[in-house]
Amino acid sequence: MNVPFVDLAWQESQIKTEREKRFADVIERTAFVMGPEVEQFEEHFAAYCGVKHAIAVANGTDALMLIYAAAGIGPGDEVITIATTFIASVSPLLHLGASPVFVDIDPTTRNFDMEKIETAITPKTKAILAVHLYGDMPDMDALKNIADKHKVMIIEDACQAHGAEYKGERAGSFGIAAAFSFYPGKNLGAYGDGGGITTNDDDVAARLRMLRNHGGVKKYEHAIVGFNSRLDTLHAIVLDEKLKLLDSWNEMRRSIAEAYEKGLSDITTIKIPARAAGVQPVHHLYMIELPEGERDPFMNAMRGKGIGVGIHYPDPLHLTGALSGLGYKKGDLPHAETFASRIVSIPMFPGMTAEQVTYVVSSIREYFHV
Repeated sequence: MNVPFVDLAWQESQIKTEREKRFADVIERTAFVMGPEVEQFEEHFAAYCGVKHAIAVANGTDALMLIYAAAGIGPGDEVITIATTFIASVSPLLHLGASPVFVDIDPTTRNFDMEKIETAITPKTKAILAVHLYGDMPDMDALKNIADKHKVMIIEDACQAHGAEYKGERAGSFGIAAAFSFYPGKNLGAYGDGGGITTNDDDVAARLRMLRNHGGVKKYEHAIVGFNSRLDTLHAIVLDEKLKLLDSWNEMRRSIAEAYEKGLSDITTIKIPARAAGVQPVHHLYMIELPEGERDPFMNAMRGKGIGVGIHYPDPLHLTGALSGLGYKKGDLPHAETFASRIVSIPMFPGMTAEQVTYVVSSIREYFHV
């Protein structure tokens, strides 16, 4: 049996008829960039996330860049976050002259070790970046208490967490603003790069709308120096159609995760995901943690059986070459380093059949002789 790591063709089959009608209308009107469908999607996505504003942009990295810029983060400022995320969480900070400050993870929740955050706060700290990694979320109450105590902002990297919840509130509604990626493989994905920002702050929203469009308040009138980060109309249509199905697709992901947990929980040599209390994850990725030295043989065995696997991400950011100038060394974040060296992502996507899930579980059990 073949089980791909992700299957986007199934998603396309669910939206094709209505998507084709709406594409034809846009093509006839030739309103390809920031057409009215973009604003329509923004309204729908804001309502979905339970916030006042959604601002569509070109990609998730730009979403973070614009948030940092709108929040006034710049040269000499520091933003505290985890090192087990993708580099796009922090690379915009370097472009703005600011610096990420990494703290170690809790080996159980695989997100912030809350006790480490306060020790990392300095007079230069402007924000804490909460990364909702793999579609999970950290303890947002604990994070808010720390941020309020030290008078720093919370910014959300929700690029993998479309629809995730903490105590009934959606990701994207907790910080001063939140970044989403609409890369094709995300829980809510376009037909190419795309991104979005959510916020409840009217002033931040107004500034973000200027920043994404060359700092413009209207055509050829530029109030600030901005960027070119606009969402194409055709992508907005795809996202709007998929948004109608997102909750049901996330439920499919949760069912797959439950099957994995049921089928793998008795294998004592691997760790399966845990999470903070109150979190309803959306399982953008499903991660298992293997014994030391087991990853390469395991991945080779799974691929030999036709099962797609991956690593997200193989190197913690504090040890990544592009960030070597920050001065971190091996051993500084031991839990993050151990985690990154042992994780493997196994197939997780809506439309995955029960037979495919059973095959993945049985193949893993066979590998570990259980």
